[in-house]
Amino acid sequence: QVQLVESGGGLVRPGGSLRLSCEASGFPFNRYWMYWVRQPPGKGIEWVSTIDSDSRNIDYADSVKGRFTISRDNTKNTLYLQMNNLKFEDTAVYYCAQGRTASAPRGQGTQVTVSS
Repeated sequence: QVQLVESGGGLVRPGGSLRLSCEASGFPFNRYWMYWVRQPPGKGIEWVSTIDSDSRNIDYADSVKGRFTISRDNTKNTLYLQMNNLKFEDTAVYYCAQGRTASAPRGQGTQVTVSS
């Protein structure tokens, strides 16, 4: 059974930083491409970033490029998202997922709120 458990969200001021983590279990994590997606208030799922199984191929949405960094530790079955220079529009529930669409398996999410 796939389990994805996100943590690290919180309330932060504009310009601040957060590091999200996602602990994975129930599937061979080191063989899977992994994704961060988010859902802003009142909106649908948005793709944020992708990382392949051995961290060689990484991609970001234009809205976060240069500010967010995705990484993974296959020895710990853990996915990370370092978020710097956070903006109001980054406010959302953040999910790690096995795909970039709303139908892909994902965790319960962690709330990130950017507010002054």
